[in-house]
Amino acid sequence: MLTQDGVGTFDPKTPREREIWDRICGFVQREPKAFTRDASIGGHITGSAFVLSPDRQMVLLSLHRKLGIWIQLGGHCDGIADARFTAQKEAYEESGLARVGFVSDTVFDVGIHDIPEFGTEPAHLHYDIRFLLQAEAGEIAISDESLDLRWVPVSDLSSFTTDPSLLRMGDKALAI
Repeated sequence: MLTQDGVGTFDPKTPREREIWDRICGFVQREPKAFTRDASIGGHITGSAFVLSPDRQMVLLSLHRKLGIWIQLGGHCDGIADARFTAQKEAYEESGLARVGFVSDTVFDVGIHDIPEFGTEPAHLHYDIRFLLQAEAGEIAISDESLDLRWVPVSDLSSFTTDPSLLRMGDKALAI
């Protein structure tokens, strides 16, 4: 298990996971504004929630308003150096659920992805720290962040998306 302040504890299982974890940790260690929204530094840390249904058979996905793609819930740390906190906060804000809990306190998955230029914001990277959560109470409601919000069977995720990141997290969730 490897720990990085503000990011969490992660146990990389593959060379890909180790390489991405090392890049994320290097970014946090050298960039004092890593947890801010300042895209001029080339990127920032984000926290995501792969939210499973109470029976763990489905995952909640959002059709992102700006990007126009289906993704897990999540967002910017906005200056708070705590990706775990951010993931849970974003899960609440973007889902409408009344209660979500962590399946594990450790980081579930990591990713680095390109965010295209949007308005006055330059293209940059999201160093995404992902946690596995489970819905415990409440009904979903679409937020301003989303065009749509949908429960998708984890076992059938590949017929819903071709995104390698989502498919990888789906495979990991099925393995627990």
